[in-house]
Amino acid sequence: MKIWKEGRMKIGIKNGQELKKMREAGRILGLILSELAKMITPEITPLDLDERAEWLMKKYSVLPSFKGYRGFPNVICTNINTQVVHGIPDRTPLKSGDIITIDCGVIFEGFHSDSAIHKGVGAIPPEVERFLRTAEKALDKGIHAARAGGRVRAISIAIQQTVEQAGYSVIRDLIGHGIGQKMHEDPPVPNFKDEDPGPILQPGMTIAIEPIICMGSYKVKTLKDGWTVVTADGSLATQVEHTIAITPKSAEILSKRPE
Repeated sequence: MKIWKEGRMKIGIKNGQELKKMREAGRILGLILSELAKMITPEITPLDLDERAEWLMKKYSVLPSFKGYRGFPNVICTNINTQVVHGIPDRTPLKSGDIITIDCGVIFEGFHSDSAIHKGVGAIPPEVERFLRTAEKALDKGIHAARAGGRVRAISIAIQQTVEQAGYSVIRDLIGHGIGQKMHEDPPVPNFKDEDPGPILQPGMTIAIEPIICMGSYKVKTLKDGWTVVTADGSLATQVEHTIAITPKSAEILSKRPE
């Protein structure tokens, strides 16, 4: 791996063999999340999903990125309704009308992949469906904007414009990131236009793009457990995420899920 420096940042440029390992990490993560998505029904609990995820990681011979990271106790984060990120799975059953985000990361031969899915539980209102679709559209736009020779800011602008034009807010306190041998690497990837345009995107860079949005104010707070971040105004929140690689022609989605 070659290290490219820009300012204070040290960005890993992955070679062909390293990208091969990240593709496999992403492929396996896609399989795991696809399996978990099928389980999301009323009465299932977040801890049921976490236990299944851990079983699948053992099946596919990968390690969890999250469990033990700064003391986090589980292999997935489950964020329900007003929860934004870092929700700790528990035994509270999901109910029809909830929305849930599952954020998960795995390690294959020393390389991480990070991805998040969301889903409505049972029947959800049309306005909530629209909210979820907007997050997905923002992720697609952000990935499309990730082009070699451009800057990180292009990703940020594409996400922010998509979200705000739909009438929603981008969470400011939480952003995407570089990824590779560590789960969080340079460069930071904001979901909003920042004063810093960010580094030039180069082939071999790998980043996690993750729109994190809410229906109300972008202000958040952390609960007493020290992990779970929720919206300050009690509005619904959601997140979607893919790990991608910058190639000479486009962005390659490494964590793509099976059709």
